[in-house]
Amino acid sequence: MLARLFTRRWLLATVLVLAAAAALVRLGIWQLDRLEWRRSLNARITEQQAADPLALNRETLDLDLYSMEYRQVTVRGTYLPADEIVLRNQVWLGEFGSQLGVKLFTPLLIEGAHTAILVERGWIPDEDAENRTPYREAGMVTVSGQLRRAETDMDLTASLHPDPTLTPGQTRLDAWNNLDLERLAAQMDVDLLPVYLQRLPTGPQTEPPYANPPVLDLSEGSHLGYAIQWLSFAALLVLGYPLYVQRQEARKK
Repeated sequence: MLARLFTRRWLLATVLVLAAAAALVRLGIWQLDRLEWRRSLNARITEQQAADPLALNRETLDLDLYSMEYRQVTVRGTYLPADEIVLRNQVWLGEFGSQLGVKLFTPLLIEGAHTAILVERGWIPDEDAENRTPYREAGMVTVSGQLRRAETDMDLTASLHPDPTLTPGQTRLDAWNNLDLERLAAQMDVDLLPVYLQRLPTGPQTEPPYANPPVLDLSEGSHLGYAIQWLSFAALLVLGYPLYVQRQEARKK
């Protein structure tokens, strides 16, 4: 029977079926790889969220903070409004529906150190994007939230939403399309940590900046179901095609 599949009559069809089956198997394996990645990510997030809150200070700055994404931290310092930036095209779902605005990010100079951490303070209306004086907090402050990695750590995001270049005479970017901590650090006079602090709401928010952290989905998604689907299609092709050929050959006799 197998020899018939590679005769002149069936050779092209056999090659196409084998190629399609190989592609389907590859898709199934890719979904299993995605499932393993999702499980690993969920485990990392769960571990960091369950860890004791970290006091971020001069003594803990040398820790591998990049691996601690979603860890709860508390930090004390002074804001640097001169290095403040906003992230464009951000939507807030308030009591009056969705409103377009920006997210306000202000570096916080950590007490006793020459290092700052960028703080995502929250959403503010679009009309306040340029004049942000009402949102300034002077003096020593204590901020709590969770550590996050910048979105530009993902190459796809960075390439889809490039930030504008500096215009002649411009020394710094104030309004950004995406968050690039390395680029932001280049326009600051103090060291900037490779992670930022996402402020979390602690109660009712009556005025901006509104903290707006994403809702995390820690499920395994549909990867396993898709993997079974693609592998099942491959099996149907591999098992069903010889039966089809056998039936066609029997009709000729």
